Amino acid sequence: MPAPLPAVKDQLDRDLLALLQANARESTANLARKLGVARTTVLARLTRLERDGVIVGYTVRLGQDVTDRGVSAYVGITISPKAARDVTRRLARFPELRQLCSVSGEFDYLALLRAESTVRLDALLDEIGEIDGVTKTTTSVVLAVRTDRTG
Repeated sequence: MPAPLPAVKDQLDRDLLALLQANARESTANLARKLGVARTTVLARLTRLERDGVIVGYTVRLGQDVTDRGVSAYVGITISPKAARDVTRRLARFPELRQLCSVSGEFDYLALLRAESTVRLDALLDEIGEIDGVTKTTTSVVLAVRTDRTG
């Protein structure tokens, strides 16, 4: 039987997570003040949320001026039967790969790539197309991000 999914315990957990999503560098003292609880309560909650796998890391979000310097693209990837393991292993080696999802529909995978230039994106697409087991790629370059709720 699979392990139960980690759960958020209550509204305090949800409020704490929302504050951390807005600013993961917020001090525990400031978090406690904003939540109206003791600092030790915040520390205990963070420990539990990390232990239970609700919080799996802290990250940096780049400002729009930094992310606008590169180019993003969604790439639909079709693979030959039984090639999934090798193809995903090879794709994971590309530092430009931001996300790889197995999907239903026209493609087997949908990859989100982020390259520093169109020249690098072009070379990257050639490299992906040369992976044994990749039979087809279809690329859509991101022109503008209209809504981003990824945190």
